[in-house]
Order: sequence, then C-alpha cells, then structure tokens
Amino acid sequence: MLPARTFRIPGVLVTGSGSSEQVGAEIGKLNVARGLIVTDRALVKLGALEGIHRSLQQSNISGITFEGVFAEPTLDFVREGLAAYRDNDCDFLIAFGGGSAIDTAKAISVMTANPGTIADYKGTGQIPKKGAPVVAVPTTAGTGSEVTPFTIITDTETDVKMLIGSPFLMPDVAIVDPLLTLSMPPGLTAATGLDALTHAIEAYVSIKAQPMTDIFCLSAIELISGNLKQAWADGSNLPAREKTMLGALQAGIAFGNSSVALVHGMARPIGAYFHVPHGASNAAILSEVMAFSLSGNPTRYAHIAAAMGEATGGLSDTEAAELGVAAVRRLIEEIEVPSLRQLGIDKARLEELAPRMAEDALASGSPGNNPRPATRDEIVALYRSAYGR
Repeated sequence: MLPARTFRIPGVLVTGSGSSEQVGAEIGKLNVARGLIVTDRALVKLGALEGIHRSLQQSNISGITFEGVFAEPTLDFVREGLAAYRDNDCDFLIAFGGGSAIDTAKAISVMTANPGTIADYKGTGQIPKKGAPVVAVPTTAGTGSEVTPFTIITDTETDVKMLIGSPFLMPDVAIVDPLLTLSMPPGLTAATGLDALTHAIEAYVSIKAQPMTDIFCLSAIELISGNLKQAWADGSNLPAREKTMLGALQAGIAFGNSSVALVHGMARPIGAYFHVPHGASNAAILSEVMAFSLSGNPTRYAHIAAAMGEATGGLSDTEAAELGVAAVRRLIEEIEVPSLRQLGIDKARLEELAPRMAEDALASGSPGNNPRPATRDEIVALYRSAYGR
C-alpha cells in the first residue's frame, strides 16, 4: 500500500518559447496593480527586462525594478528588497532571473506579511502567513526555484546558508520561457544544467521519492543529459535550450516534492564558506557522491543510467548503476565543469573547514534523505576526493 503523499506545484504554470510575453496577462488575473521586479543589474544592462515591461504596460500594470541581487541571496538582499517593496507601495512581486533572484523574491514575499526577519523562519513549516503574490520568470535552466516551496538565504555573518521551506514560498505563477536562456554563457549553462541534473537524480534516489515525482525525475534526466552538451556548445541551439529548460523545470517539480539528498547537503557549505555558486558546487561533487551512494539503492541508480541512454541490458543493477556514474563523469568532463580545485578553493583551507562543513551538511537535513547514510568522516572524505577530481 502506498503511503499518502503531498504534491505541490504553482497554481499557474506557463511554458514554451515566447511564454514570457504572457506575464502581463497572467498578472492581470491576480487583482494586483504595482509590482516589484526582483532581478540583477546584469540583466537590466542587457535589456532583458524590456519584454516584461512591455507586457506589463499592455495590461496597465506598473513595475518597479529592484536590481540589488548580484550574488547568491543574503539577508541584506531581502531586507533591501522589502524596503523597496514598501517604499513603492507594491502589492506583488516578479522574480526575473536565476535562482538568486527567485529565492530573494520569495523571501521578500514572506516578509510582506510576517514580522521579524527571514532568518526567524529557517527550517520547514515555520512561516505563519502567506505573503504577496510572486510571479517567477527564470532566465536560467537550472535551479527550479520557480516551482518549489523553498528558498535558501545566506547569513553572511555566520556563513550559513539557511534552508527555508513552506507552502507559502511556492510562487503563484511560473512562466518558463527558453528564449530567455539564449544569452546564457557556456559556463553558466553547464553549472545550472548540472544543478538541474542533480535535482532530478537526488529526487529519484531520495528516500522521500514518490510515484508522481519519479515520472518527472526520469524525464528530466533524459532531457538534460541528452541536450545539455548541445546547449553548452551552441547557445543559440533553441531545440536543445527548450529541452534542457523543460528538464530543469521537471527536476524542480520533482525535488520540490521529494526533496534532495547528500549532494545538496554538502554543496551548501561550499557556497557559504568559499562563495562558489550553488550550481557549480553541486556539479563539482555530484559524481563522487553518486559513486558513494549507489550501493544504497543500485536499482534506482540503474534506472538513472538507462534514462541517460546507457546500454544496461543484461547487466546487474550495480553494474548498470556504475555506468550511470561514468556517464555523469563523462558529461562533466565534456562540458568542462570545474572541480573544487579548479574553482580556486584552497586545499589547506578546505582541509581545515571540512569537518565543520560536514557538520553543517548533516545539520541541513538533506543528507538524511540519501539512500546510503553518510557519517561526518565519510563526508569529509568525499570533499577530499571531489577536490582532486
């Protein structure tokens, strides 16, 4: 008998090339008038928001731009964005950008209706009230934040990445337009694509996996592994961009409902202590953690290998699972994803911090979903092996 499971997605999900042109029309259904567009300065300089402003104007909706998100989201970004929201009498938010912009907007939304700071609500299920509506428009194919009930905010004073989870963090509308990813440089394409692949893999092997998420996971693994290399090699390859972004969306839906595992638990301290972007952190350790974890559920890892197009017929589950690990390593090499060493992390500093990072990883809760439990010492060893990859 299957246990009861909850499955959540945004109330409205619009996908496909050109779908961002519907931003104004979808917002018009929310009975709001003045929005804060949470984004970053680079996208503003590129003129990427012109279509959004045009769509808002056509629907007689005002949009004020807050371009203060220039790195992974912090308490300061949330505080400054909330001030801009209130100073301009806004009543909804548009998150336009990568995961940092979307996570920041979701946190600002929470604070429009709740006291204190967003740090008061770390963990899951701690947010008392739903905040202002959020319309999420991702410009990268990776984080999946547009369809998850989570946000990750860094406390720069303690170097801790706080995971905050609540149904109230789920965007009201997600508009996923592959055309917005055409300007992504190869390095960002690789990092965000591997981030999405990690979401799909971890959601599939998570002990919280469920039949609904399994469908999305395997489809996402097939789409991303089959198209990421082409999107990385030629950013103008729209079919590859479309399939990669659809896979990233499906992966986001999957992990938003079955959670992530050891890779994410280990990646967050890398970002917090060494200021490495989240996607790059995940990508740098993914294959090492897969190799460690596959004995915990070789059948599931064998399914991953098959979804990646590996010839698994006639093999044992363990043999097939190992092909999947090799396929991930090959993809990482082909799209030139850097190791921890190549990311500029100092080895001595990593050795010094690794025990504390392992404790932080375990405290995040994500490693508890891994098919093979990891001790603190095993996590430290995984950091070391990933460094030398």
